[in-house]
Amino acid sequence: MAQETTLHSQSNVVLIPALVKSAQGEVVYGLGAKDFVVEDDGEEQAVHLDEVAEGQPVSMVIAIQRGRRADYEFPRMRGLSAMLDPLVGDGRGSVAIVEFDSAVETAQDFTASSEKIAWTLKGLQPGDGGAAILDAVDYAVKMLEMVPRGRQRVLLLISETRDHGSQAKVEDVVAEIGQSSTAVYALAFSPSRSNILDTMRGNNMNEMNPSPDLLAPLLMAAQAMKKNMPKTVASMTGGEYEMFATGKNFDLRMVDFSNHLHSRYLLSIEPKSPHAGMHTLRVRLRDAQGGTVLARGSYWAK
Repeated sequence: MAQETTLHSQSNVVLIPALVKSAQGEVVYGLGAKDFVVEDDGEEQAVHLDEVAEGQPVSMVIAIQRGRRADYEFPRMRGLSAMLDPLVGDGRGSVAIVEFDSAVETAQDFTASSEKIAWTLKGLQPGDGGAAILDAVDYAVKMLEMVPRGRQRVLLLISETRDHGSQAKVEDVVAEIGQSSTAVYALAFSPSRSNILDTMRGNNMNEMNPSPDLLAPLLMAAQAMKKNMPKTVASMTGGEYEMFATGKNFDLRMVDFSNHLHSRYLLSIEPKSPHAGMHTLRVRLRDAQGGTVLARGSYWAK
């Protein structure tokens, strides 16, 4: 499934799960390492295709916005708990639920109980006037980094598109995502529908003091986050981003998300002596007509 790129500190191996879609949007199977091109900061790398264990267990955090006018969207998410049943039904998946407005809190720790998940989601209540999306991502990624290795780590983020009130620093979260094996899938609701105003503060950018070689990619990531936080974070991890406006839209997006969980190729590269900081990744097919690749766009080397 989910997209990740993990830089292991004990080696220079970078893992890059990749989802390939045809021009018609169907998942493409049966490709080999030779079919992929991976560039690290513009330099082509030798690509390896690793075996993904069949039925690899999944740990998922669902981060749901409850602040601002998010409660208008609650009825559209009514089918969420039922759609999670297949994930936890075989006992190998676990789900945690995080709720956020101006603050972030765990509503349900990791569980394989469909009943607990359904009960928690049913009890979702409106929050205050905040939407600390960046804080929620930071919180959820830290939770997922604590789960045992060998599990797929997935964040399902359900929120509006713009951040309102996060305290986390953009550069810290960018680095954390780059070092994490977490893939982010984002389902966003329309800012105009929820009467959203762009009030994201620029404080984080003023506090950034990176070296010159790191400044450009960090600035690009930060600026993109200001425009659309969920989309940018999903893109960074090779996950997927979709908007929803109705309950039917939401259900269809969730079906796609569930189907793609175990449909990714696990690519890896071994950059020689990578520089510290953010690296830009580009993953594509050698045959441009073969389809579109969704994969992580960056990673962070220590």
